[in-house]
Amino acid sequence: MSADRRHRPNTGAATAVDMAATLPLRDSAVFFRAVRRITGPLDQVQVDIINAIVARAATWRLSWVAYALATAWHEARFVPQAEWGRGKGRPYAVAGKHGQPQYGRGLVQLTWDRNYEWADKALGLGGALLANFDKALEPAIAVQVLLTGMFDGAFARDGRGRPFSLSSCLPSAVGTKEKFTTARQIINGRDKAGQIADLALSFQAALVDAGFHG
Repeated sequence: MSADRRHRPNTGAATAVDMAATLPLRDSAVFFRAVRRITGPLDQVQVDIINAIVARAATWRLSWVAYALATAWHEARFVPQAEWGRGKGRPYAVAGKHGQPQYGRGLVQLTWDRNYEWADKALGLGGALLANFDKALEPAIAVQVLLTGMFDGAFARDGRGRPFSLSSCLPSAVGTKEKFTTARQIINGRDKAGQIADLALSFQAALVDAGFHG
């Protein structure tokens, strides 16, 4: 089995709540106590999203799971949402070839027709996302877009056209401040890279304390 195949995130149809039973943690209570020290109080939607991220990424390296959690917290506070202002003033705010505004939606801001087309194909949605871009706001789909996009390097490329992916930016099981800072290129260049790296270090420590066994 190839490394990519082994670590590919689970993109099955289970809901976030269903996935909670399969967390690869020795002690989920320890984990959530540590997470709440980072985030403050969490509602059930946020807890379900966290559970789904950790469960669907159960075969991932520790550093990858930590960075996915840090990204979902920074970008959306663990709640799939539409881009602030619906992209007003940006070229993707207008309807594209699928007849819908192309502003960002989800746990990462999926924008432009081409990215909705990628997500629909990568997740095997059979055109459902292209018929309704707002499906990217559904928790199960939002988690799948986050994880699959980061794994595949679907969101950004370097000057030679090579994808910025988890494997290219985080080659080791345990992430460092430097590597987590570099990993921001997977999503959005260098924007808030150091701040998100600090979050990733905190989530990584929470996973370790809880006995993550990916």
